[in-house]
Amino acid sequence: LSYAWIFNEYPSFVHQDSRRFVSQETGNLYIAKVETSDVGNYTCVVTNTVTNSRVLGPPTPLVLRNDGVMGEYEPKIEVQFPETVPSAKGTTVKLECFALGK
Repeated sequence: LSYAWIFNEYPSFVHQDSRRFVSQETGNLYIAKVETSDVGNYTCVVTNTVTNSRVLGPPTPLVLRNDGVMGEYEPKIEVQFPETVPSAKGTTVKLECFALGK
Protein backbone atom coordinates (compact mmCIF):
# COMPACT_ATOMS: atom_id res chain seq x y z
CA LEU A 1 0.00 0.00 0.00
CA SER A 2 1.03 3.58 -0.64
CA TYR A 3 -0.37 6.60 1.21
CA ALA A 4 -0.86 10.19 0.06
CA TRP A 5 -3.04 13.13 1.12
CA ILE A 6 -5.07 15.55 -0.99
CA PHE A 7 -5.29 19.15 0.23
CA ASN A 8 -8.76 20.63 -0.46
CA GLU A 9 -9.40 18.97 -3.83
CA TYR A 10 -7.76 16.75 -6.42
CA PRO A 11 -5.10 17.08 -7.84
CA SER A 12 -3.63 19.21 -5.04
CA PHE A 13 -1.55 16.63 -3.13
CA VAL A 14 0.28 17.43 0.12
CA HIS A 15 4.00 17.68 -0.68
CA GLN A 16 6.39 16.55 2.02
CA ASP A 17 8.80 19.18 3.26
CA SER A 18 10.37 20.26 6.55
CA ARG A 19 6.89 20.68 8.12
CA ARG A 20 4.80 17.97 6.42
CA PHE A 21 5.34 14.22 6.52
CA VAL A 22 3.21 11.28 5.36
CA SER A 23 4.03 8.02 7.14
CA GLN A 24 4.17 5.13 4.69
CA GLU A 25 3.94 2.82 7.70
CA THR A 26 0.64 4.13 9.13
CA GLY A 27 -0.70 6.52 6.49
CA ASN A 28 -0.78 9.34 9.05
CA LEU A 29 -0.18 12.94 7.99
CA TYR A 30 1.97 15.01 10.35
CA ILE A 31 2.15 18.80 10.15
CA ALA A 32 4.55 20.72 12.40
CA LYS A 33 3.99 24.37 13.31
CA VAL A 34 0.56 24.70 11.68
CA GLU A 35 0.09 27.90 9.68
CA THR A 36 -2.97 29.70 8.29
CA SER A 37 -2.12 28.33 4.83
CA ASP A 38 -2.61 24.77 6.23
CA VAL A 39 -6.32 25.37 6.91
CA GLY A 40 -8.56 23.30 4.66
CA ASN A 41 -9.80 19.77 4.03
CA TYR A 42 -7.44 16.80 3.93
CA THR A 43 -8.38 13.51 2.23
CA CYS A 44 -6.31 10.34 2.57
CA VAL A 45 -5.63 8.37 -0.62
CA VAL A 46 -4.59 4.72 -0.25
CA THR A 47 -3.21 3.05 -3.38
CA ASN A 48 -2.70 -0.67 -3.84
CA THR A 49 0.58 -0.65 -5.76
CA VAL A 50 -0.03 -4.15 -7.17
CA THR A 51 -3.45 -3.47 -8.72
CA ASN A 52 -3.01 0.32 -8.93
CA SER A 53 -6.49 0.76 -7.43
CA ARG A 54 -7.19 3.73 -5.13
CA VAL A 55 -9.53 4.37 -2.24
CA LEU A 56 -10.22 7.85 -0.83
CA GLY A 57 -11.15 8.45 2.77
CA PRO A 58 -13.59 11.13 3.91
CA PRO A 59 -12.33 14.74 4.00
CA THR A 60 -10.99 15.85 7.39
CA PRO A 61 -11.07 19.59 8.07
CA LEU A 62 -8.14 21.37 9.71
CA VAL A 63 -9.31 24.50 11.55
CA LEU A 64 -7.13 26.97 13.47
CA ARG A 65 -8.32 28.01 16.91
CA ASN A 66 -8.10 31.68 17.78
CA ASP A 67 -8.04 31.18 21.55
CA GLY A 68 -4.50 29.77 21.61
CA VAL A 69 -5.66 26.53 23.25
CA MET A 70 -3.93 23.47 21.82
CA GLY A 71 -5.62 20.88 23.97
CA GLU A 72 -3.97 19.15 26.86
CA TYR A 73 -1.97 16.00 26.37
CA GLU A 74 1.23 14.81 27.92
CA PRO A 75 4.48 14.88 25.97
CA LYS A 76 5.39 11.51 24.52
CA ILE A 77 7.61 9.90 21.93
CA GLU A 78 5.78 7.70 19.43
CA VAL A 79 8.03 4.85 18.38
CA GLN A 80 6.91 1.61 16.78
CA PHE A 81 10.18 -0.03 15.85
CA PRO A 82 10.25 -3.77 15.22
CA GLU A 83 12.70 -5.87 17.17
CA THR A 84 14.90 -6.21 14.07
CA VAL A 85 14.92 -4.46 10.71
CA PRO A 86 16.29 -6.72 7.96
CA SER A 87 17.80 -4.81 5.03
CA ALA A 88 20.09 -5.46 2.12
CA LYS A 89 23.53 -3.88 2.05
CA GLY A 90 23.47 -0.51 0.28
CA THR A 91 19.73 0.06 0.71
CA THR A 92 18.14 2.93 2.65
CA VAL A 93 16.30 2.24 5.90
CA LYS A 94 13.92 4.85 7.31
CA LEU A 95 12.82 4.67 10.96
CA GLU A 96 9.94 6.93 11.99
CA CYS A 97 9.94 8.56 15.42
CA PHE A 98 7.66 11.44 16.45
CA ALA A 99 7.71 13.69 19.50
CA LEU A 100 4.25 14.88 20.46
CA GLY A 101 2.98 17.05 23.27
CA LYS A 102 2.52 20.52 24.58
